[in-house]
Amino acid sequence: MLATLDKSNGSHRSGLSFSSTIETFLDPIVAVGSLFVCAYSCGEVLGPEYVILALIVFSLTFPGNIFLNDSLRRMLRKTFVNWVIVAGIMVFFGEASGYINFFPRDVIYSWLIATPFALMTANSLARWIIPNVLAMEGNTRTAVIAGCNDIGTRLAENFGSNKFIGVRFVGYFDDRQRDRLDGIGDAPLLGSFDQLAEYVKTHHVDHIYLALPMATQPRILKILDNLKDTTTSIFFVPDIFVTDLIQGRVDQVGGMPVVAVCETPFTGASGVIKRISDIILSILIMILISPIMLFAAIGVKLSSSGPVIFKQRRYGLDGKEIVVYKFRSMTTCDDGKDVKQATRGDSRITRFGAFIRKTSIDELPQFINVLQGRMSIVGPRPHAVSHNETYRKLIKGYMVRHKVKPGITGWAQVNGYRGETETVEKMEKRIEYDLEYLRNWSLSMDLWIIIKTAATTLKDSSAY
Repeated sequence: MLATLDKSNGSHRSGLSFSSTIETFLDPIVAVGSLFVCAYSCGEVLGPEYVILALIVFSLTFPGNIFLNDSLRRMLRKTFVNWVIVAGIMVFFGEASGYINFFPRDVIYSWLIATPFALMTANSLARWIIPNVLAMEGNTRTAVIAGCNDIGTRLAENFGSNKFIGVRFVGYFDDRQRDRLDGIGDAPLLGSFDQLAEYVKTHHVDHIYLALPMATQPRILKILDNLKDTTTSIFFVPDIFVTDLIQGRVDQVGGMPVVAVCETPFTGASGVIKRISDIILSILIMILISPIMLFAAIGVKLSSSGPVIFKQRRYGLDGKEIVVYKFRSMTTCDDGKDVKQATRGDSRITRFGAFIRKTSIDELPQFINVLQGRMSIVGPRPHAVSHNETYRKLIKGYMVRHKVKPGITGWAQVNGYRGETETVEKMEKRIEYDLEYLRNWSLSMDLWIIIKTAATTLKDSSAY
């Protein structure tokens, strides 16, 4: 379940390659195995109740979403957050249904604590073992690329940099001479397109990747016709993937394949899960922070004249205007055609307002926006309408961030782009992180951003 919500790596997962099979089954098997080991070590007999629990655990963790090519830090973070999600679901429904009472508490507690360490160890070992297994004779597939262009050279770089793909790049085929090819470097130029079919037959090439512009359809059809007499697997890499795709994927409309170029990550089950998590977390957080909100409301009222809640129009989902709530931190309530961003030492900010801005307490009323469905807990931060109208003309792809609901916190904010963006360059970096969030969203990423926000808010000096 968790893997269907995580598309954050882009590694080659299709087919039943050795590495992708490990990625798919490693976490579920380790989680179930850890359960059985903990039960056995506590002297338990593995009866039907454990089989049922094992099936539930396998379903929640299948397919695994830890990619072998993830960095060590990313692997550790995803493993921890993923297990928190699974453990939370298991404990909640176990307590609610009473099913948890079928198991000794020492078994459950030891399993919940031991499993994340087992998962981290298994994934670390896999990163050491898999490349050695793939290096053995017969485990690596050979591949050639037809077309030495931007997408062809990028594909070759991926083959060389990702040791878990299990593909050995042999060389290029192109009708142009070597001196006319950019980016080929020292890679072999094996011949022209007309020589491709004969080469793969005589050299037993496993994969052919056609990295040719879609405009060259006659040439592509001719190559495919020549390759009909081979058993080589053929993959077409259309030049559309050179563009900066947002949630790029292949889909179907009535059986006809279509390619998503720019789409929201919150479609189907992902959208339902995102909304449910927003509602549950917002209610829990608002219960916990209610004393803080009461303190903030009294502080705002006593510190200066004006309303306690500041309302401002922002762009929400699909660029539609919404009203966003904040505790008022300034002596003004600007919401017109010209809204000036707060700056360091801004005279409009009250003394109490400076405190609640520094600690992000001023943002807390936005949990009401989340419950209303206007915002999410995590997402690109909403900007004033006037700022949107300015930056959409200056920054390419600026409006794409509105493919999702705006958030109380976001990927840009936990990466240092919180507070004033006094230059276009800073706003561009914020947008880069917002778009990265859209490409790579997962429930575990949302939880990590929430945890990181809580950890960095008090020591962040960029808000004022």
